[in-house]
Amino acid sequence: MEVTRRKFLTSISMLAAYTAFPLSSFDFDTTKKLRIVLVGTGIRGIGFWGKRLVQEYSDILEFVGLCDINPGRLAYAKKHIGTNCPTFLNYDEMLTKTKPDLIIVTTKDATHHEFIIKGLNAGYDVLTEKPLTTDENKCKDILDAEKKSGKKLIVGFNYRWSPYSTKIKELLANNTIGKITSVDFHWYLNTYHGADYFRRWHGQKENGGSLWVHKSTHHFDLINWWLDSDPVEVFALGDLEHYGKNGPFRGPNCRDCEFKSKCKYYFDITKNQHMMDLYVANEKYDGYLRDNCLFREEIDIYDKMSAQIKYANNTIVNYSLTTYSPFEGWRLAFNGTEGRIEASLDIPYDKIKKVNQAAMHDKEMDQSAIEEADYETIIVHKLWKDFDKVTIPTEKGGHGGGDQRLHDKIFKTAGTPDPYDRSAGSRDGAMSVLIGIAARNSIETGKVVKITDLTDLKPMPNRES
Repeated sequence: MEVTRRKFLTSISMLAAYTAFPLSSFDFDTTKKLRIVLVGTGIRGIGFWGKRLVQEYSDILEFVGLCDINPGRLAYAKKHIGTNCPTFLNYDEMLTKTKPDLIIVTTKDATHHEFIIKGLNAGYDVLTEKPLTTDENKCKDILDAEKKSGKKLIVGFNYRWSPYSTKIKELLANNTIGKITSVDFHWYLNTYHGADYFRRWHGQKENGGSLWVHKSTHHFDLINWWLDSDPVEVFALGDLEHYGKNGPFRGPNCRDCEFKSKCKYYFDITKNQHMMDLYVANEKYDGYLRDNCLFREEIDIYDKMSAQIKYANNTIVNYSLTTYSPFEGWRLAFNGTEGRIEASLDIPYDKIKKVNQAAMHDKEMDQSAIEEADYETIIVHKLWKDFDKVTIPTEKGGHGGGDQRLHDKIFKTAGTPDPYDRSAGSRDGAMSVLIGIAARNSIETGKVVKITDLTDLKPMPNRES
């Protein structure tokens, strides 16, 4: 049965309702392709939101514009994505000339608000990479713009869509362990992936809001979604004691560093032709160094972080992020009135399996590196009973299979009801970043920070109500 672009525009409103939890996904015109523009041509933008869309969905969508401030990177992006669309150095000009149906924002985190707000005000729907933004004022401006414009904003949370995360949601939704009272969630970044944030623009708060916002927004969104509740207050601790000024030496970048033979964090970008073509070849335009020194003095984000979060339904969450772990993985536990659920992924001691820590992040981000499905377990332990193991097929590429499923939901299963409510709108994006912003503010002030001090949104004990 044919669907029209009008149905697409109707369903996008349902997907990203500002005041309600998202209800459905996109619908597409089968006779006229959806017109898409992309602003921000970094590695995530041109890969996940660029090349993959052209490869998988070119029958229903087309790029009509690409935009970036770096002309060299822009030219490479056009070739890599595989599109013949025009390119623009000026965002306003692109919107005026292309008149898209959908804007995709994948710029530096601190600039998301600029492109989101301009796009909404110009009368276009917007899809943004996480995080939504980096501080409470920008967050308020985005929400106000969406409400005033009548257009809609979607946040591309992918972790919700992995089979493993979805199974946890199912177990909790079925009240498997009764009412949830507390959660322990601990995320470990290894010395390859974790270190990489400190090489890039993410190493300064002014660019990414710290890893409380750029990275942990993923995890906070999962917690909000799993609990179906909103945060009300946050107390956090954190420090920078491994990277940045703590390093024993530093250089201009890894390529030109005199200490490369003795630095355990030496990164040889010349071995990655994609990064050489995208970043190194275009440094002359904006000076951005993809292999910057992770011991440079100007780094001011935290490399160890811990927070306590209280939710509107009275659940207490203990969260931590470590950025220099010998392995990459995470542990999670839900305590309930009738038992406990334990989950974990990629902990090397839990499985007899040789894990190449250096290659883990590359496989995770490479959309073509989907490995054959493996199996992981979730432990369900009821009070007064022995524990049970729940077995779930999992994937190692594309954020545990979440990337592909998110795209399929957006671009294939038009309007199909989702029993797990995995689509994320602006309210979801706001609540996830506000936890990170509150944690950052808590460290800086030494005080508990209430979410209502940061936003006009009223935390809900049950987000489905």
